Amino acid sequence: MIQRYKRERVDLLIDHLWQQGYITLSRKYGKYLPAPPTISGYEVDSISKYKKKLAVGITISEEELNDLQFLTKLEAILNYQMRNPVNRVTLFLGVPNNSVIKATMLISSMRTEVQKHIKIVALQ
Repeated sequence: MIQRYKRERVDLLIDHLWQQGYITLSRKYGKYLPAPPTISGYEVDSISKYKKKLAVGITISEEELNDLQFLTKLEAILNYQMRNPVNRVTLFLGVPNNSVIKATMLISSMRTEVQKHIKIVALQ
């Protein structure tokens, strides 16, 4: 049951990325695409690409929002530079509908240069 719930959330995040024009390079729980590698020691749910922009997708539960290491996890993933240090990685953060405000408040406490590379996606 928990595995199915996580898979549905990843599917919703991938659908959002497709609507934004991103092409999925790797994703968790996929049939045809490989699972994404860990970034800075943390698991991610998808890696996508739009022209030369790279995007990392992560789904977060309410329990993970309450974790003290949540913000350090986000900063570690965003500080990771893929191949070209000029292009920054955009982080799409899939959050349950009832936790969007809490996630926004947590992200607003981060540095402004990190904040502009995080996009919050409300998942049902």
